[in-house]
Amino acid sequence: MLEQSSHPRSVRAKDSVLAATKELLDEGGLGAATVDAISARSGVSKATIYKHWPCRTAIAAEAFGRRMADSIPLPNEGNVVDDLTEQVRRVSKFYAGPNGKVFAQLLAASVTDEAAAPYFREFFLDARRANVAELWERGLRRGEVNPAISAGTATDLLFGPLIFRLLTGHAPLTADEADAITAAALHGLLTPS
Repeated sequence: MLEQSSHPRSVRAKDSVLAATKELLDEGGLGAATVDAISARSGVSKATIYKHWPCRTAIAAEAFGRRMADSIPLPNEGNVVDDLTEQVRRVSKFYAGPNGKVFAQLLAASVTDEAAAPYFREFFLDARRANVAELWERGLRRGEVNPAISAGTATDLLFGPLIFRLLTGHAPLTADEADAITAAALHGLLTPS
């Protein structure tokens, strides 16, 4: 993984690479974020880039993970239902826009690129799952959620459908649809007995 260096020049180079990658992702998706383009845009040599990242998809995963973290703050509505409903809405809106296409490209590339997959998990997936775990833990402390259900399972139930819809295009990513997914996940699919 990326070396954690506190050397100012190394930090500046890393920040330049990630900023250039974000710009390139905005301009043309993952296809535009080649190492040559990242190097040219950032002013950081390809040798330095490859010293820290194994491939362009790894760089893009880290840059995109930072973007999503900056774009989707955690809600604090005072109860778990409102918090999770708002978080699913925010993520759905993020995926429904131009970032959704980049996310789909990164996800697909990380499936086939073994060097990129750990970066996708560390810089994108793990941070997103940690955010939902924080919301779930709040709910646990307040006695609002079933303690037998893990935060990981809750995350998969709430956000997996958004990714499936993004990738297949079979249903829209709207606030109403996000609310329907959240209600089904939180309140169950079966009628009460």
